[in-house]
Amino acid sequence: MNEPLAIHGGRPVRRELLPYGRQAIDEADRAAVHEVLAGDWLTQGPAIARFEDAFAARFGAAHAVAFANGTAALHAACFAAGLGPGDEAVVPAITFAATANAALYVGARPAFADVDPRTGLISVASLKKALGTRTRAVLPVHYAGLPADLDEIMALAESRRLIVIEDACHAPGALFRGKPAGRWGHLACFSFHPVKHLTTGEGGMVLTDNPEYAERLRCFRTHGIAKDPAAVEREGGWHYEMRFLGFNYRLTDFQAALGLSQLGKLDEFLRVRREHAAAYDREFAALPGVAFLPVDEKRTCAYHLYPLLFDMDALTCDKRTLFAALRAEGIGVQVHYIPVPRHPFYRGLGYDPALTPGAETFFAREISLPLFVGLTAADRDDVVTAVHKVVAAFRR
Repeated sequence: MNEPLAIHGGRPVRRELLPYGRQAIDEADRAAVHEVLAGDWLTQGPAIARFEDAFAARFGAAHAVAFANGTAALHAACFAAGLGPGDEAVVPAITFAATANAALYVGARPAFADVDPRTGLISVASLKKALGTRTRAVLPVHYAGLPADLDEIMALAESRRLIVIEDACHAPGALFRGKPAGRWGHLACFSFHPVKHLTTGEGGMVLTDNPEYAERLRCFRTHGIAKDPAAVEREGGWHYEMRFLGFNYRLTDFQAALGLSQLGKLDEFLRVRREHAAAYDREFAALPGVAFLPVDEKRTCAYHLYPLLFDMDALTCDKRTLFAALRAEGIGVQVHYIPVPRHPFYRGLGYDPALTPGAETFFAREISLPLFVGLTAADRDDVVTAVHKVVAAFRR
């Protein structure tokens, strides 16, 4: 007889809720931040350039421009690429709303491509269908740290003269055909939220090899203001000029110091995440009614998330109950993501989630399990125990 579920009054697998993700901060990180706090520059100082230069070098890019958060990075990338009213940008239906919102921020309109229901990644076939006469950009998302089909996307973009802005917020350290995610497109965006691979508290970065894009990015994050050396020489040392409407999207120096310290640990963070993911794969490979992300020989996953796909037809409960049952067992599962066309705001703009059935299928099945650097083997065992316990209780 199966042990009663916690949701039904039974004993939970663990008493304290295990989060799905969290930051990994050590003494070196704290010391790096303290050093800046004890100095003269809290913002707009030299720590920003040090972080940017190190990040660009880590990924082999000509330019890295830091931002206040990943959403600001996406917004700035769309601006730098020249998107505006009358333009369309294709984004996958499975992503955080910020990817699509970034197009709207600059006056463009997102067009939603469907995803592969096995991976959550943008479907190239659907991408082709989403292209129109107004399409100017594509924003592929490397969902959960698994790179999209970048060779096909870049070939299609080149043939249509489209700008590719990689949403690599899940994917620092991911590879596609041996080349880093974030190094295929014309621009690439990263996030440093606490649940991501690296954290600055909040923060973001844009990579590009295009010097004009880099200049627009730097100006955009500082109100659209720049200092032209010739104009300063002519007008006086106080001179500056606002060239376009920008924002205050700057990262602080103490955040940059934390980011630089974290960057030095990225390889170790990736190793641990992949180790946890491999252990989950082994535990769930023989469990009927569940599937994990298939990673083929073209891809090396960075594992920001560990999505598990449940065959709901094989269970007697709905997804809401399944989610609640896992939470009741002390496992802080999450869902990534609600398809963007489902949100009331986007429905109000005329978008129909029924037009992206792959995203609907993926959403109906997906629940993310805890995965972070500080996860212990015992924590992981609790997750596995809880999943087996809940699935067994609801199996038809």
